Amino acid sequence: MRKLKHAEIPRPDPRALAALPRHPIAVVLDDVRSLYNVGSIFRTSDAARIERLYLGGITGTPEHPGLHKTALGAQDTVPWTHVPDPLEAVEALRRRGYTLAVLEITDTPTPVSKVQGTDFPLCLIVGNEVHGVRDELIEKADLALEIPQYGVKQSLNVAVAYGVAVFGLVEQYRASRG
Repeated sequence: MRKLKHAEIPRPDPRALAALPRHPIAVVLDDVRSLYNVGSIFRTSDAARIERLYLGGITGTPEHPGLHKTALGAQDTVPWTHVPDPLEAVEALRRRGYTLAVLEITDTPTPVSKVQGTDFPLCLIVGNEVHGVRDELIEKADLALEIPQYGVKQSLNVAVAYGVAVFGLVEQYRASRG
């Protein structure tokens, strides 16, 4: 075993990426306040090849240079839209046939591993670092995705939780397609 050199890692160039199909996962960020978290979410979104990021409320957008430090260019490869009110974006996605899933601890958790192929296209709603997903969005959701916690703390950093969830969703989608 040896570590691959940067030039050896197989990856599409930005033009080829634009022609590849994206996984049918739209992501709504609800008031994610840290530009570092948003940049990290952009980078993870590029790696997972999600459909689109909706940057809701106070969530920073790529015009903020602080986001670039962790996005490392992914702000240029992931489709995104700023939405002043995430609720409107979620309702529009519902009308387009998306299953709405909050990444939140609730009284009816669904493990990411139990998401079905019929749940796609899927809108993943990710909340604020302190307050989580707001109640109005939880009320609209079809699923509450929960990441098991085995330690004393009952939460992960929002960007870390997003990474765990979105890659689990991508795997569920790809497995459902055979």
